[in-house]
Order: sequence, then structure tokens, then C-alpha cells
Amino acid sequence: MKAVHLSRALVLEQAVENSDGMGGITLTWAAIGTLWAEVLPGTGRDTAGEEVVLSTVPYRITVRGAPQGAASRPKVGQRFCDGSRVFTILAVTERDEAARYLMCFVREEIPT
Repeated sequence: MKAVHLSRALVLEQAVENSDGMGGITLTWAAIGTLWAEVLPGTGRDTAGEEVVLSTVPYRITVRGAPQGAASRPKVGQRFCDGSRVFTILAVTERDEAARYLMCFVREEIPT
């Protein structure tokens, strides 16, 4: 297995639903914590969004392992932020047998 270089600080965020006061909800994002990560890109493609074309790029983000249920363990539906860049988490798995690292499969969408 190749060495992991956790050289980027990413903010892990969780979606929070809030009442809008009129019977509906609004979705906001709350920071859970900062995780050091290795970010490796995949190959990109263009997809049609609701009103714009989105350029999507898959990434593999590796972070330190955390037990199931720990707040620091990323989950599907959460996201990583790096400044204005947002990476939506699609899947999470252990990278090695000892579960020292987790590999997160993510997607970055960029309006074009």
C-alpha cells in the first residue's frame, strides 16, 4: 500500500434542517470539525443540472480512521469544504485492514 499524505485541512459539514416559519424547512450546513486529508482526483465529465451545466469531478479523499458512530467519521450525505470548494460524500469505506484510514468517494460539482 502506498503511503498516505494527509496534507490538506478539510472542514467536515453536516446538513441541518431549520423551520422557515411558514411550514417548510430550509437546509443549512454546520461544521462538525476539521480533518486532515489526502485528496486525489478522478476523471471529470459534464452533466445537465436543473438550470446550468455542471462539471463534475470525482475524488478520493483519505482521512484518519474513526470508529462507527464517531462524530469524526464521515458519512454519506455529509460534505467536505476547502474554502469555496465543496465535495459531497457519496460513499465511505476502510482503506486498509486495520482501519487506520477511511477512503471517502466524493463528487465536486462546479457550475460552468
